[in-house]
Amino acid sequence: MHSTRLHAAQLFAALLATAALALPVTATAQDKEYTPSVGQEGKDVIWVPTPQALVEKMLDMAKLTARDIHFDLGSGDGRTVIAAAKRGAQAVGVEFNPDMVALSERTAAKEGVAAKAKFINGDIFQTDFSHATVVTLYLLPSLNLKLRPTLLRMKPGTRVVSHAFSMDEWQADQTESVEGRTAYLWIVPAPVDGTWRWNGSGTGPKTYEVALRQQFQKVDGAARLDGGLGQLRDVKLQGDQISFAVLDADGARRDYSGRVSGNTMQGVVKQAGGEAKWSATRAN
Repeated sequence: MHSTRLHAAQLFAALLATAALALPVTATAQDKEYTPSVGQEGKDVIWVPTPQALVEKMLDMAKLTARDIHFDLGSGDGRTVIAAAKRGAQAVGVEFNPDMVALSERTAAKEGVAAKAKFINGDIFQTDFSHATVVTLYLLPSLNLKLRPTLLRMKPGTRVVSHAFSMDEWQADQTESVEGRTAYLWIVPAPVDGTWRWNGSGTGPKTYEVALRQQFQKVDGAARLDGGLGQLRDVKLQGDQISFAVLDADGARRDYSGRVSGNTMQGVVKQAGGEAKWSATRAN
């Protein structure tokens, strides 16, 4: 009788084990796909996604193309990086939250742009993005200002676009609004502060000296022609492209345009006798 009870108990246990194998496995917390929530805490900011319409406008403002290298600082769920990759750019997101990075990678794969959209789990202040041609961000004003010196050291002509927040006295080159949200564009200016000298061509002054004073992309200054005073007008700087006019004592005007490269400028001057090539060197 005891043996019969034992066999029955063993059979019942075996049946329970078999049934357990047949039942579906309940997903654990680790198996569930991560879903971010608006307002969740991050390293330096809370997470609030940029509306997709504004994402597209920001990339339009940057004139992003397939030739660009794009970095999104604080990339969140990856939507800006993925949108840039869909335009053909090589796009990289930098995000401190590893769950957000994993989510972004899954989304990029689903959208078919995993080869173009890459994500770095890291700190934006410890990541080298100096080779980027386009930078996007949605950070607090204090973080924008902390990043500003790094951005200003980037290659002239690099486009920087921020959602919602400005760069204090570094005024934006363009401002746009979409669905009540604002985006700001800056084009990193070449450093042109200093004294520039060159020789004249044809008739007119033989020596030119222009002292430029720069505050970000805003530039003014004074001119000296053959050691005497001239007038400097209409100075414009966008990236590494500069233009200005010099007037001599007789009021004759010469319009200069060219490209800044380190301590040299070169381009074309338009004057009464036509056009000529022009090249200047920074003295200090």
